[in-house]
Amino acid sequence: MSAIAPAESTSRRPEAREGDASAVLRIGAVPEKAGINTRRRKLLTMAGALALLAAAGYGMHWFTVGRFIETTDDAYLQADSMTVAPKVAGYVAEVYVTDNQAIAAGQPLVRLDNRQYQAAFDQAQATVTSRRADVTRSEAELAQQSANIAQASAELEGARANARYAAGQVDRYGPLVATGAETDERLAELRNASTRAAATLKANEASVLSATRQTQTLEAKLAQAHAQLTVAEASARQAALDLQDTVVRSTLAGRVGDRAVRVGQYAQPGTRLLTVVPVQDLYLTANFKETQVGHMRAGQAVTVHVDALPGEPLHGTVESLSPGTGSQFALLPAQNATGNFTKIVQRVPVRIHVDMPEKVRGALLPGLSVTVDVDTRAHSGAPARAASAAGAQHG
Repeated sequence: MSAIAPAESTSRRPEAREGDASAVLRIGAVPEKAGINTRRRKLLTMAGALALLAAAGYGMHWFTVGRFIETTDDAYLQADSMTVAPKVAGYVAEVYVTDNQAIAAGQPLVRLDNRQYQAAFDQAQATVTSRRADVTRSEAELAQQSANIAQASAELEGARANARYAAGQVDRYGPLVATGAETDERLAELRNASTRAAATLKANEASVLSATRQTQTLEAKLAQAHAQLTVAEASARQAALDLQDTVVRSTLAGRVGDRAVRVGQYAQPGTRLLTVVPVQDLYLTANFKETQVGHMRAGQAVTVHVDALPGEPLHGTVESLSPGTGSQFALLPAQNATGNFTKIVQRVPVRIHVDMPEKVRGALLPGLSVTVDVDTRAHSGAPARAASAAGAQHG
């Protein structure tokens, strides 16, 4: 009995030690778990505070800025492209430009076969020369006629003198014949001479009158020659213009696009040959909803996000608003005066000037899609103030 008791006591000691160790471990785990929960609560509290601060900041930003920003993605870059077409008809002889080539204003683009226009110009120049010769001849004839008038006038003066002298002779010899101092034959001769002198005088007067009237005819002929010269010169200028128009030039700087012209094809006046796109003069047209343009005015600041340039915001200003919605200028405007009316929010085109830095200018092309943000704070209170002023005036 005494030998067994120590053995039992010895066997229980390890169990007691093991129990004591687990108990100690359980007691130490409680403070550690409590510390983890405390730190978690602190982190959640801090995260909640940051979220509240972010929400408050966002709300403040929306209240002061965001609610005045009008945004649309219905916007595209545009340029006033020019369609190049000839003024005269002819076969294309040369094409001086290639696809997408940069060109300057006044640069030759296409040359038409100009042989027939050169011939017409030469013919017109020859006609001008002939008409100038007609004018010179008419002027010479008029000058000659002036000399003829002077000669006829001189002969008329001589005839008058002769007529006066012959009449005087008749008057002097008449009394002498009556007294018998002179014969009747002498008086008859003098009377005959006086009659001939009077006839010569009348003939000279008729010659002067005829020469004077001939001057009027020559003057009319000279005026006609001048008119024909004017017509010939106008025809020559037209021929020169036609010859000049066989070389088609660009009226603005830009880049060649949509080139359809080829050497050898026959081009009629107005036939589209190619398009010149002034990529250096781009502007933006944004189509805002009618509910967004109430506070939109010219001069407001704009931020532009181009899809082709992510992360490169551009800036600009509102230039003008369209005088009507897009549907007003459509080819087939909507007719809402029907029984099947459905209200649709209309769009108002807004033209925007974009400031384009040199580093991105080459990447901006007409037709690119953009997103536009317009800051309407500058004139946000204008309609309300105007309405209140109008009410005060009516009151």
